[in-house]
Amino acid sequence: MTRALRTIDRSTARRLAITVQRLAGTPPRSSPKAVLGVIRSIRCVQLDPIAVVARSPLLVLGSRVAGFDPRHLDRLLWRDHSVYEYWAHAASIVLTEDHPIHAWYMREYLRDDGSAWNRRRLDWMAANARLKRSVLAQVRRDGPVLARRISGGLTGESWRSSGWTNERNVDRMLGFLWASGRVMVAGREGIQKQWDLTERVLPPNVPRERLSDLEVTRRAVDRSLHGLGVGTPQQIKTHFTRGRYPELQRVLAEFERTGRIERVTVDHDGAPIPGTWYVHRDDRPLLDRIERGRWEPRTTMLSPFDNLIADRARSELLFDLSYRMEIYVPKDQRRFGYYAMPVLDGDRFVALVDPAMDRANGRLLVRAVHAAPETKPTAEVWCSVAGAVRELAASLGATEIELDGPAPAGFRTALR
Repeated sequence: MTRALRTIDRSTARRLAITVQRLAGTPPRSSPKAVLGVIRSIRCVQLDPIAVVARSPLLVLGSRVAGFDPRHLDRLLWRDHSVYEYWAHAASIVLTEDHPIHAWYMREYLRDDGSAWNRRRLDWMAANARLKRSVLAQVRRDGPVLARRISGGLTGESWRSSGWTNERNVDRMLGFLWASGRVMVAGREGIQKQWDLTERVLPPNVPRERLSDLEVTRRAVDRSLHGLGVGTPQQIKTHFTRGRYPELQRVLAEFERTGRIERVTVDHDGAPIPGTWYVHRDDRPLLDRIERGRWEPRTTMLSPFDNLIADRARSELLFDLSYRMEIYVPKDQRRFGYYAMPVLDGDRFVALVDPAMDRANGRLLVRAVHAAPETKPTAEVWCSVAGAVRELAASLGATEIELDGPAPAGFRTALR
């Protein structure tokens, strides 16, 4: 007899997702151990060069670690080598203990998968074998070394694109060597990467198992579903190592058969949300506690690159958050602002705040505040939003908050 599926409501699904992403409950005080513990929970922290407020990893970790000290992350990266920079769902900080998962992709990166992009990249690398040898020789001799210090030598064929990579041959070669595991980021000067050989960056005790397609999918599914709390096959595939689940259907069937994952129904307004939804066996006790009301909400501002909202379709389905970054949208056409940060209050997104850090004068500029679509924040909620803005300002070392754009009256009152 087929057992009836467990049904959870959408609010419970949201709370589970928020909790596994370490955005509920009392955050730990900053220390290298606490920061590593958070990264272990969420598995990767996306990188991005935009620093109008602060670099995205600092915002992501600052929303999860009380009094977050960036030096603790630097220690994990450049001294302890507990984490390193590589490609997860995007360029990210990833766990060294997950190296076998990422090493699988490093090997796959050099295989021809039949796609036009893959063929173009492999052909260009083959045509520029001399450039490859020259770059590796200079990294071996001078590393850790900034890309601008690498001359590159003769190039067989220039890289062509319509974007910033056009004719940036050394940068392109370094990027391809990084993706294929030959070089790694060994440090930074500001946002500039220092490159070195992988064997000189990874610690001697790094796990080096060579995973099959099946085993890499098992490990990636395990971590992805843990990071989601509850998710569909497509959401699992999009999370963590995005698109790198070669045996997804086979592993899901195996995990469900052995009880490692459990199929559930996610209900909203009395009707099931379409899709096949799973919860990990190890998260069932947490789900039980949430359903019994043991849930500790808090209010925080999220980086646009935060794992909780990285999958925009999932964000809209579970949280009613219709959101996109507007950095490339003309100013007069923006809805929420250049770097609008969604504000999570409990299990709802209630506002979007567009901040910028004026570092020269120690001010946090608030360029715009908007209520999230389809919400009507109360005075109490606006007080929580204002509190989150103050917390952000304090974490950035701002001594003043200046509201210099449109904002609801409730927020203006709360910020005084």
